[in-house]
Amino acid sequence: MKSVAARFAALAAAAFLASPALAAEVDDREANQQARIAQGVRSGQLTPGETAHLERKEAAIHQEIKQERAANGGHLTPGERAQVNRQQNRVSNQIYRAKHNDRHM
Repeated sequence: MKSVAARFAALAAAAFLASPALAAEVDDREANQQARIAQGVRSGQLTPGETAHLERKEAAIHQEIKQERAANGGHLTPGERAQVNRQQNRVSNQIYRAKHNDRHM
């Protein structure tokens, strides 16, 4: 019985310690994608319309993260984190396609 309690405590501690790192991953990804959009604007790879579309997508994800964190004491649940990751993957692909579609200003 004692070993089960010890294992549970170890798992709980690992989950607690991993949470800030996972939160940073979401935030870092947001910052990286914003930087990619900004670079596309500077280089002329993104048109104003493409930029506006991508910024709206990023803003919607950011707002969702903000609301989910507010509802969960500043944290994202594993399911919410997975959903945000899928959304960020889609936007990342959209950024790539928009920057490489040979439409320039």
